[in-house]
Amino acid sequence: MARLAIFAYGSLASLASAERTLGRPVEHAAAARLPGWRRRWSTVRDNLALEKTFARPEDGTLPPFCLGLNLERAAGPAPNGVLVEVTEEELERLGRRELRYDRVEVSDEVATADSHPYERVVTFTAKTENFAPRPPAGAVILAPYARAVEAAFDALGPGELDLFHATTGPYPVEVIEAVLVHDEIPAGNPRDW
Repeated sequence: MARLAIFAYGSLASLASAERTLGRPVEHAAAARLPGWRRRWSTVRDNLALEKTFARPEDGTLPPFCLGLNLERAAGPAPNGVLVEVTEEELERLGRRELRYDRVEVSDEVATADSHPYERVVTFTAKTENFAPRPPAGAVILAPYARAVEAAFDALGPGELDLFHATTGPYPVEVIEAVLVHDEIPAGNPRDW
């Protein structure tokens, strides 16, 4: 059977986050880059109408939209990330978690320092209806998401967090603390963002 990995470039690079979804211990297989792609805050979630709603803790107001990371085919600095080995069944589970994303095969594009043993490598990119080339008015980034991603890249080793920032750019909207006020979140999906 062909070995399969995902190229994790955001919250799935967090071992704790990936383990929560997969229900097993997870190890990073290899640090990787994805030439011919760029990483941006261009996935949008309607915070008022979907499976989870977050409010500002200080006054209870509801931001209309939340942004998440995304990969887009484009020239520029190849985003860094990590390969995580998964089974086909686990890939399906990740697909349920990444419900605003499509799976994209990047087997021939992913670059690692040494050769890796994976015949297939996939990643997740925003579905058309969740792609925001520019942040919509009132969009925010949830601070727990930003912290989880930054901690994941910091844990990858020296220079990886700096490379994450260099290949992502600054936050395009306000980063806020938030509390979950509505929850129809599927099992295994993050509850903090």
